[in-house]
Amino acid sequence: MSVSLKSAWTQSDRSEQRGQLRRMRWVSLLEGTTLIVLVFVAVPLKHMFGYPAATAIVGPIHGAAFLLYVWMLSQTISAGDWAKREIVRMIAAAFIPFGAFVNERALKRKEDAMAVTV
Repeated sequence: MSVSLKSAWTQSDRSEQRGQLRRMRWVSLLEGTTLIVLVFVAVPLKHMFGYPAATAIVGPIHGAAFLLYVWMLSQTISAGDWAKREIVRMIAAAFIPFGAFVNERALKRKEDAMAVTV
């Protein structure tokens, strides 16, 4: 009986980890999308076309998305077993345009791998 309880706890724990990965994927996409809009839309609008309101609007939105990403990243790393390479990738993804989309795919592969081993 203790084996089945332990097995159920492990499955529940894996389910929680998969849920955390899923949330991390969505936050990664949000942060990456706001970074792309900021760098490739708002900044050119400000500097090339004299429309400073673009960065005034998109900048704080991206800032909030970035803070959410950092918070979610700290939760994700503390909740799971992560290699240093993966942690560096997730940190770098927040600073490189389109990096969040590469990061999301890697997180999806990890989530899928966890689903198979359940």
